[in-house]
Parts: sequence; C-alpha cells; structure tokens
Amino acid sequence: MPALGLMQILAWASSYYLPAVIAKPVAESMGWPLSWAIGGVSLGLLTSGLVATRVGRAIDRRGGRPVLAASAVLLAGGLSTLALSGGLGSYLAGWVLMGLGMGAGLYDAAFAALGRIYGEGARRAITALTLFGGFASTVGWPLSAWLVESLGWRGACLSYAAIQLAVALPVHLLVLPREQQRLAQPGAGPEGDGLASPPPPGPAVPRRALLIGLLALAFTLGDVIWSVLSVHIVVILQERQVPLAEAVALGALVGPSQVAARAVEMLTGRHYHPIWTLTASSLLFAAGVALLWAGQPLLAIGFILYGAGGGMRSIARGTLPLALFGAPGYPTLIGRLATPSLLAQSVSPILAALLLDRIGAVALLGVLAAVALVQLASVGLLWVFSRPLR
Repeated sequence: MPALGLMQILAWASSYYLPAVIAKPVAESMGWPLSWAIGGVSLGLLTSGLVATRVGRAIDRRGGRPVLAASAVLLAGGLSTLALSGGLGSYLAGWVLMGLGMGAGLYDAAFAALGRIYGEGARRAITALTLFGGFASTVGWPLSAWLVESLGWRGACLSYAAIQLAVALPVHLLVLPREQQRLAQPGAGPEGDGLASPPPPGPAVPRRALLIGLLALAFTLGDVIWSVLSVHIVVILQERQVPLAEAVALGALVGPSQVAARAVEMLTGRHYHPIWTLTASSLLFAAGVALLWAGQPLLAIGFILYGAGGGMRSIARGTLPLALFGAPGYPTLIGRLATPSLLAQSVSPILAALLLDRIGAVALLGVLAAVALVQLASVGLLWVFSRPLR
C-alpha cells in the first residue's frame, strides 16, 4: 500500500497539480494568453471523464496492474509531448494523452484496483491511499517549482516523464498484489484478517439505478465546488480585499485539514458505515463554503471545515459504493460514477470564471453555497433509499 500511495502522489503531482506551476511559464514562452495554457487541464479532465467507464470495465476484466501500468506510460507520453510541443495543437494533444493517463491512474482507477484486489475488505486500503494522496499538492507544487526553476517547464515535464517510466511503471507491474490471490479469499481485509463483513444484499434494479444516480449527483456537486475553488480561490479572496500573502496562507490550511480528516477516518472508520463518512463530509463541506461566503473573521475556520469535508469525500467515493453494492462489478461502477464528475470538473472552472466577471466573488460564493446545500439534500435522499442495504 505505501508503494501505491507514493505512486498516487507522483501521478497527481505530474498531472492535475502541474498546471498551477507551469501554466504561466508556458504562456510566457509560447506567447499565449494564460487561459490557453490552463485550458489544457480542462481538456485532460474531459478526456479522463470520457474514458472513465471504459477504464473501470478494463480493471474489472484484467485487474488493476495492467491499467495502472498503462497510466504511467500514457502520462509519460503526455508529458513528453508537452515538453516537445511547438504550438497549441501539439500542446493540447499532450493534454489528451495526459487525460488518458489521469483516467487510468488517479483515484478512481486506484480505488477500482483496490476493490478488485481486496474485495469487501478494501475500505482500509482505500482510506490509506487517500491519506497518501493528501500530500500530493504539498509535495508536488514545491517539487514542480524547483524543477521549473532548475530546468525550465519543458525540462520539468521531461523529468516527470522519466519518473513515470523509471519508477511508477515498474512499481505498478511488480509491487501491486495479484488480484487472483486476493479474490480467492473474499473475506480477507488488506491485512488478511478475515474480518470483513459479508457482501450486502444487492438492490433491485430500479433502486440500484436511483442510488447510483444519487451517488453520482452527490460526488459531482462536491467535485464541482472543489474544482472551482481550487482554481479561483486566490482571486476570489483578493476581490474581497484579502491580501495575496494572507490568501495563500488561508488556502494552505486545506491540505493539512484533508490529511487530518482522513487520518481520523482511518482510525475510526471500521466502526461505522461509509454513508456516515459521506454525510459528515457533506455537512463539513456545506459549513465551510458558507463560512467562506460569510467572509472575515470566519475564513480560517471555513477553510479548515472545507478541507476536512473534501478529504472525507474522497474516502466516501471509494468506500460507499463498495459497501452498498459489494465487490462484483465495483471497478465498472467506480468508472460510471467518475464520468459525470470529471466532465463537470472540466468545464466548471471556465463557467465560474465567467460568473466571477459578471456577478462578482461574493455572489459566486453564494452560488457555491447553494450547490453545497443541494449536495447535502442528495445525501439525505441517499440515506432514505439506501436504508434496507445498511
């Protein structure tokens, strides 16, 4: 598990979190508007959303090893294409490859692989994986900044490509447990303790479709809020007269809050159903966004609650579908749930930028607070309709 967790840090650092560091140098060196450079990650997320269901099915059929290994190759190819790009077409082509790699190698694919390996006992492994992932921006942004300063943005991309091929690829091929061995022991947890609960009874088809829809809605709305604030929060705070240094310091509270919430979940999660994790996440998320909307002097508390809710949401998106529907078909289900979320994340920062220009920062935060309330309502409906399965 530590090896896969470290590979998640590298994957996130060299893909999703990379534009925050290289976008400005890319725009300056290519003579582009900054929006063109940042737009690459939207194309990457769109691509990953389009392939998410196919990735889940591939993991269901072949296991996680070949798919995660392919993600390392695809990320290396995308990073190399970015480094060698001479114009917008080749730059965007690089992000298409990056999107394929992200779809095959970030959280959703890793969750699917763990579900395939550990079956009903995957909850602890998924929680541990997100605990590692919480350090991705903390490690990735400084490392990327150092590489850009030392080698330029092209050299940074080539360095990450080499790391994917030299480190991530062999780890995925050689270190992941073999699915066949684990699936032969369906009651075993990550440590082989045999304490996993028996599979829950499967819901009838209409109820299953309703539950999947509610899960997809809850996860997608949360991810929309997260993607918008991840891109625009510094600008939003500056529009509210928060100095740049203070805005950055407030944003830095999110990472530790994520990790702390995931650590608590890892220590206590075995005592309750994962729907409690999603409920706590949604409550913290809604409270955090509301406090960000309220503004000073509550911003710091808002960021802490928001970060904790986001950290727990990542765990819930891996563990709750497994608890409700069981291990059979879990990788495919994770892919289906990921598709609307990734597609929404690819466009929501762009739409938010338009709203920011038209209605301002305070009104935009009000819109996000309303979205958080809708997410909370969807979780309430999930409680009602999932009752016989818990």
